[in-house]
Amino acid sequence: MDTSARTGPDAPARTGCAGLLLALAGSAVALLAWAPMARVNVEGGFESEHRDLSVLYLDLPLIALGGALVPLAVWLLVLRVGRRPLLAAVAATGALALGVWGLTSWWEPYQRPEFATVESGG
Repeated sequence: MDTSARTGPDAPARTGCAGLLLALAGSAVALLAWAPMARVNVEGGFESEHRDLSVLYLDLPLIALGGALVPLAVWLLVLRVGRRPLLAAVAATGALALGVWGLTSWWEPYQRPEFATVESGG
């Protein structure tokens, strides 16, 4: 049986490029899942009084980094153990799906209350 089509001289290069594309896609998917939840802090709510731009310089890079590193780490781990790129791609996609699910169910941006309580001095 001829397996030279799968294990040719550029097989590691193709596998590496697939891993990088998976990391790029993971970062994009994580950011697209995160952005609607962070919109409240960027826009500021009612009359832009509660604007919190820390989501842009703190949370945005962390979400992008996590979205890229989680599928890439799973990709490399499964590829190292199993040496099957298709199995590694399925496992990395599953890890990305679980990561995005965890992000959307756990992460919630801080929102200050719209109305502050007023103490009566009487």
